[in-house]
Amino acid sequence: MTARYAIYYAPAKDDPLWRKASAWLGRDAYDGRSITRPDVAELQDIDLDALTADPRGYGFHATLKAPFELADGATEEELLAFAQTFAAGRIAFEGRLAPAALGRFLALRLEEPSAAMDALASDCVRAFDPFRAPLSAFDLARRRKSPLSPEQDARLVEWGYPYIFDDFRFHMTLTGKVADGQVFARILSKLSDMFPAQTHRFDAIAVFKQDSRGEPFRIISRASFAATTVSP
Repeated sequence: MTARYAIYYAPAKDDPLWRKASAWLGRDAYDGRSITRPDVAELQDIDLDALTADPRGYGFHATLKAPFELADGATEEELLAFAQTFAAGRIAFEGRLAPAALGRFLALRLEEPSAAMDALASDCVRAFDPFRAPLSAFDLARRRKSPLSPEQDARLVEWGYPYIFDDFRFHMTLTGKVADGQVFARILSKLSDMFPAQTHRFDAIAVFKQDSRGEPFRIISRASFAATTVSP
């Protein structure tokens, strides 16, 4: 089957946040190895492996350009080279991350709005779109299983993903859907202990690859921004 690529934000491999979040999910997307989650005594009665199965397959990340197949004539080498060029023209910036709700999911989210992050996400959507093949009928139908506004559906068709531009919400997913409210609160409390609010430096984009549908995503390149850091 055809490979898919995505442009995500991911911390550097040696970043403590990357190591801790990958351990929570149970997998490191840089090398694909499984990681044994540290004992979480307070959540012993919850199947954390099942709860983290979906984000584990994607790897710890924030979506900037959602997964896509390559357009006709485009190559992986060209995509990677373009990512390096794109990143070289950007400036690193900071923002504070903390565990928070995103609907019935839990994720690391920015505590305050970030114009720099919003601009990065919008620019990635536009800049990398020439590499994206149009969505198949299967993928359009899959995305439309979730309720979409007319504007979101139009963006799905034009850009391959509905939750972009004004609908972009930065998040680094830590769980699948948690339906039970009490369980949700318990997990959020524990994640807040494990991932206390912290200032994080966003200094790169990462190219993830999925060799075929159903396979996990892995990082094949990380392209660094310019060294200067600006406030969000």
